[in-house]
Amino acid sequence: MQYLAEALHSLLYKQQLMLTTAESCTGGWVAKMMTDIAGSSASFDRGFITYSNAAKIEMLSVSPQTLARYGAVSEAIVMEMTAGALQHSQADIALAISGIAGPSGGTAEKPVGTVCFAWQKRGEAAQCSTQCFSGNRDAIRASAVCYILKTVANTLT
Repeated sequence: MQYLAEALHSLLYKQQLMLTTAESCTGGWVAKMMTDIAGSSASFDRGFITYSNAAKIEMLSVSPQTLARYGAVSEAIVMEMTAGALQHSQADIALAISGIAGPSGGTAEKPVGTVCFAWQKRGEAAQCSTQCFSGNRDAIRASAVCYILKTVANTLT
């Protein structure tokens, strides 16, 4: 996982881009991985841990109507999270994660392990993806962190 964070940092640094994160189910794990790297202040602006719906609304300007319509674990929400993270930061690129890490909270429509992701460069449309990971809470969260680190790095290559 550290290799993935270092690879992303290197790409951001070379392209003179700053990253911001908007995390829910990963609780700041992506931000931690990025800031574990010496010199990360050259590529990492800030992180938002918005675990509750109220935090998503207050810190990232997520729409209460979107939350009511789609739920916190949805592509609509993570796209609003990246837009809000860019709005409330100096970053050039944002990523967002919201999911159900378990062991409870899943439904037939959104089982435990469902995680929604978005990533967005300032001035461009957000891209998003939904994945379903298996394992316990830690495994699901670790898989989510690895997935978004790889995905954002791939968009920068």
